[in-house]
Formats: sequence, structure tokens, C-alpha cells
Amino acid sequence: MTVWAALALLACPHAGNWVVVDTHARVLVLCEEGSPTRTFGVHLGRGGVGKRQAGDEKVPLGTYELGVPRRSERFGTFIPIAYPTAEQRKAGYKGDDVGVHGPHRWLRWLGRMNNVFASTAGCIGVATDDDIDAIATWVTTNHVQRIEIR
Repeated sequence: MTVWAALALLACPHAGNWVVVDTHARVLVLCEEGSPTRTFGVHLGRGGVGKRQAGDEKVPLGTYELGVPRRSERFGTFIPIAYPTAEQRKAGYKGDDVGVHGPHRWLRWLGRMNNVFASTAGCIGVATDDDIDAIATWVTTNHVQRIEIR
């Protein structure tokens, strides 16, 4: 078993269809009925993880609703993440416009190297347009409405 396959198995603890992001391994996993169907390398917010306020450039941790994938002039495709949750809002967490997205338009030429050199302002970025399009298609086709970021 490859390292990626082992990580993917660990990343799919839920029944049903989910998107799971392991921030430590920097991998996004598409989980179908608790089994990984595909993995993607990711780049994260320049501030790290554990978002609590707008502008901290951190990726939030937790379970969130996913919005409908949409076209984005900056990133090709953007899949909104409903951050913060109602519970997080009560605890004082702030921020918005968090999502999973493709490479910034002016960095597309880096291809897979985006995951080495690029960072986000608090989102989960994937390296290529093909990657984000595959994720968006899978999310739409399988009616996936939840993402777990850990």
C-alpha cells in the first residue's frame, strides 16, 4: 500500500459522500461511502490552520457545509465553504469567502508546483484547473454537501 493510499484510508471515517482535507498531509480526499475514490495534493493558507478571525490567512478546522461550485475570475472554479458555523460564530469566530479553489489565474503555469510554492489567504487550493474541475464535478454529481477539514 502506498503512503497516499494509507492516508486516504485514514481520511474517510464517515459513511456517505464527503470531501475530507488532511491539513497535516496536505491532501484532499473524495470519500464515497467511507472509501477514498481520489486524492489531490493541496496548498493552504499562509497563516496555517485554525482560522478564528477574518484576515488571519488561516484555514478553518471543522466540519462545514459545501456550497455549489461556481466560476471564478481569480481561481477558475471556487467551491464555497460555509465558515464559520453557527456555533463558531457564537464563540466569536469571524470570516467569510472561504472555499476550495483552483490555482490563481496568474500562477496556472506552475501546474503541480503550485502546491509547493503557492499559498492561499485562508482557502484550500489545488494545483491545476483539471484538479478543481474534477473535484467540482464529483461534488455536483454526487450531491456532496459536507467537508471535513482537520
